[in-house]
Amino acid sequence: MLWWLVGVPLLAGATLAVAGRRADRAAPAAGMGVAVAVLVLAAVAATGRPAVDAPFLAGVRAGVAVDGLSAALVVTVAAATLAVLTYAAGEAELRSARFVGFVLLFAGAMLVTVTATTLVVLLMAWEVMGAMSWALIGYAWREPGKVRAAHTAFLTTRAADLGLYLAAGAALAGGVGTLALTDLSAADGPWLHVVALGVVVAALGKSAQLPFSFWLSRAMEGPSPVSALLHSATMVAAGAYLLLRLAPLLGATGWAAHAVAWAGAATALLLGLVAVAQRDLKQLLAASTSAQIGYMVLAAGVGGVAGGTLHLVAHAATKSLLFLGAGAWLVALGTKQLGELRGAARRYPLVGITFTVGAASLAGLPPLSVWVSKDAVLAAALEESVALYVVGLAGAVVSAVYATTAVWWVWASPDRSRERHFRADLSFESAVRADRPEGVAPATALPLAGLAVLAAGLGLLGLFASPVPVPAPWEMVLSGALAVGAVVVTWRLVPRISAPRPLRAWLGLERAAHAGVVRPVLAVAHALARFDDHVLDRGVTAVPRTVRALALGLATADDRGLDAAVDASARATGTVAGALDRRGELSVDGLVRAVAAGSRALGRLARRPQTGQLHQYYAQAAAALAVLALFVIVVR
Repeated sequence: MLWWLVGVPLLAGATLAVAGRRADRAAPAAGMGVAVAVLVLAAVAATGRPAVDAPFLAGVRAGVAVDGLSAALVVTVAAATLAVLTYAAGEAELRSARFVGFVLLFAGAMLVTVTATTLVVLLMAWEVMGAMSWALIGYAWREPGKVRAAHTAFLTTRAADLGLYLAAGAALAGGVGTLALTDLSAADGPWLHVVALGVVVAALGKSAQLPFSFWLSRAMEGPSPVSALLHSATMVAAGAYLLLRLAPLLGATGWAAHAVAWAGAATALLLGLVAVAQRDLKQLLAASTSAQIGYMVLAAGVGGVAGGTLHLVAHAATKSLLFLGAGAWLVALGTKQLGELRGAARRYPLVGITFTVGAASLAGLPPLSVWVSKDAVLAAALEESVALYVVGLAGAVVSAVYATTAVWWVWASPDRSRERHFRADLSFESAVRADRPEGVAPATALPLAGLAVLAAGLGLLGLFASPVPVPAPWEMVLSGALAVGAVVVTWRLVPRISAPRPLRAWLGLERAAHAGVVRPVLAVAHALARFDDHVLDRGVTAVPRTVRALALGLATADDRGLDAAVDASARATGTVAGALDRRGELSVDGLVRAVAAGSRALGRLARRPQTGQLHQYYAQAAAALAVLALFVIVVR
C-alpha cells in the first residue's frame, strides 16, 4: 500500500512530463484521476499505518512509514494536490501534460518526504521536491522575470538544503550508522550539535523563515495554483514538518529548541507586519504564509508537536483557499493589486464569500480552524516561556490585521473612475482577461467551496479527533477577543494604513542577501574567472607556443646540426673512400709493375753471364766466393 501511495503520483507524473504535448488533451482528467486515487490511498494508509524498511547501502537503511504525525500529512498533501489540479483544469494555460506531470511529481516527492524514516530517503525526496518547485515557479519559461524568480527561490532553498548533507555527514561521523531519523539524537559528542545545526538551517530555509523569507516573495511569480500548492501543505510546510518530526533532536542539544522557537516567533510577528504593508494580494498572502509557518516552527521548538501538526493542517486548507481565490480574480480581472481589486468580491460572489471564510479563519476569529490550532501552539509556548507566548500572541493580532485588510479591499465599493483608468492601461492579455464573462468555471468553484468548509471546521474536528492538549478557556477567550478587536479597528482604518518602505520590501532581506552573499560570491567568481583567463588560460595557451617553439628549435638543430653532421660524415667517408681507392690503385698496381720490372731486369742480368765461355764462369765463381768469404769475415 505504501509503495502505491508514493509510486503512483511519481510514475504518473514522470509519464505525463515525458509525454509532452501529445498528452495535453488527456492530462487534466488523468491528473485528477491520479489525485483521487492518491487521496484514497492516503486515507487507507493513514488508517492502516504501513511501514517499509529495506537495505540501501552497507549499514544504511532506506525506510518509509506512516505514523501518527505523517498520517495527517499524507491526507493533507493528497487533498491539496486534488484541489489544485481541479482548479488548474479551469485555466487553459495550465491544461498541459507538463504542468500536471510536474505537480504530480512534486506531490509524490512530498509524500516521500513526510513518510521517510531515514535521512537518505528524505534527502532524495527533498531534492526532487526542490527541482519540481523550480520548474513550477518558472512554468512560464518564456518570461525572463518568472525564470529569475524561480532561480532565486531555488538557489536560496538549495543553499539552505546543504544543511541536510552536513547533518548526514555528521550523523555518520557521530556513529548513527543507519541514518534513521529517530536515531539522530543519539549522535556522539559534538557531532550531535552539527547534526542539529544542519537540520535547523535546512528546515528554516525550506519553510521561508527568517532570514530566508524573501524567496517566498519571488515564488509568487508562478501560477496561482502553484502558489497554493507550495504555500499550503507541501514545500513551505516541509521544513516545519521536519522540525516537528525531529523535536527530540532539538531538545537533546540544549540550544536548538530555543533557537527554533524564537526563530518561529520572530517570523510570525515580523512577517505578519510585512504582510500588513503589502498592496499586492499575492505578496500579502506569501508574507502571511511565512508568518503562519512560524507558529509551526514555534511549536517544534517548545515541544508542541500535536498543536503544530494541527496548525499545519488547518493552515493548509485556509491558505489553499485564499491563493486559489486570488488566482481566480487574477485570471478574471488581470490584476492582483488590492487597490484595483475593489469590489472584486461583489462582482464574483462565490469567490468573495469563500475568500472571506478563509481570511476570517486566518485572522483567528472563533470558532474557525486557525483560531483553534493557533491557540494550541500558543498554549505550548506559554508552558515554555511567557515571552514566547506574548510574541506569538502579538503575531496573532497582526494576522487579524492583514487578513482584514485583504477582505476590506475586495468588498469595498468599486471606484468607477479608477476602474476605467485601470482598464485603459491594461495590456492586451489583461484586457482579454478583464472582458471575460462574469462568474467562475465549475472546476474553479468546486475546490473553493470544499476548502472553505475545511477552513471553517477542520480545526475543531482536529482538536476533538487528535491528542492535542486543549488550551485553557481564558487563553482561547483572550486570543478570540483580541482577534475580533483587531478586525473591528482595522476595518475602520484600512484606507489610512501606511507602512514603512522596509516592510513593503520584505525587510530588505533580498537586498541584504545580494549585498552580503550574492555580490561577494559573484566577486570571488569574477576574480577566479579573471585569474583563469589571465593566468591559467594564458599558461595553457603558452604551453603549446612553448612546445611549438621548442619543436622548431629542435627541428632547426636537427636540420642544421644532426643532419649537417650526418651529411658531412657521409661526404668525408666518400672522400676518404675515393682517396683510398685512388691511392690503393696507384700503390698496389705500381708495386706489382715494379716487381715485374725488377724480375725482368734480373732476368736480363742473369742472362748476361751466360756467355758460353768457360773462363768467364770460373771468374764469376771466384768473385762470388770472394764476396761470401768477405761476408763471413765481417760477420764473425
